[in-house]
Amino acid sequence: MARNKHPEETVSLILDVAARLFLEKGYEHTSIQDIIDHLGGLSKGAIYHHFRSKEEILVAVTERITGESNGMLADIRDQKNLNGKEKLRAICKESVNRPEQDEIFTLAPNLGSNPKLLFSMLGETISDVAPNYIRPILEQGIEDGSIEAEYPLELAELIMLIANFWMNPMVFGDSVEKIRRKTKIFYQVMKGLGLDIVDEELSDRMVELTNIYLKNR
Repeated sequence: MARNKHPEETVSLILDVAARLFLEKGYEHTSIQDIIDHLGGLSKGAIYHHFRSKEEILVAVTERITGESNGMLADIRDQKNLNGKEKLRAICKESVNRPEQDEIFTLAPNLGSNPKLLFSMLGETISDVAPNYIRPILEQGIEDGSIEAEYPLELAELIMLIANFWMNPMVFGDSVEKIRRKTKIFYQVMKGLGLDIVDEELSDRMVELTNIYLKNR
């Protein structure tokens, strides 16, 4: 059945199955054969026609996970009516308030138990998200006077590492109270850098998402 699909449909099917297995079993405990067994007749040769290795599948899964988020970042980055600091505020708000976040936190794995997936997402953040989406906003803010920063790339990396990993209950399994404290520290750090981009609404939403995540563990 799967052999009759168009190539893009076959790739999508492989990534659907691989993503589910990576999240359920962990990357290290998922084999190519496991993926094949859930593909309804697709052969190992057909998989290797599209992906040279399981690690290459992981990269594609990670890029798909981050793709929708990156689209949101690009939309805000390219807006003409906001200054740099306003764009950062908009990103903070939009990142946690997207409707699909409730579903993501309901189904999310413990990323601490999926080191390969976690490291792949971390690499994507440092190599793509920080330099291509956050740094241009910081550089705009420096130019328009709304942001003061000497090293925009490094600051972009810091913001993304704190927001996407340190404050993420999927990584460390933090309690609701710890997440609340972390958002307060994030607020203090950003304010100390002249970036008052975090507010009580964001803190409350992070607590809400953490509750959703922990309830389904």
